[in-house]
Amino acid sequence: MGRNNEKNIKKHNDKLHKAQAKAKQAEMLRKEKLKAMVKKFNENSSEENN
Repeated sequence: MGRNNEKNIKKHNDKLHKAQAKAKQAEMLRKEKLKAMVKKFNENSSEENN
């Protein structure tokens, strides 16, 4: 029996895809937070200029 049997390949792929999804979710969350911070900064800057 080899190490690359269907069960092991599926287990590895599931773990890999779960990690990739988690990284993608974290990246989206960071982008949303950055967008909110930039928006807030721009609002504060425009209030100071007026």
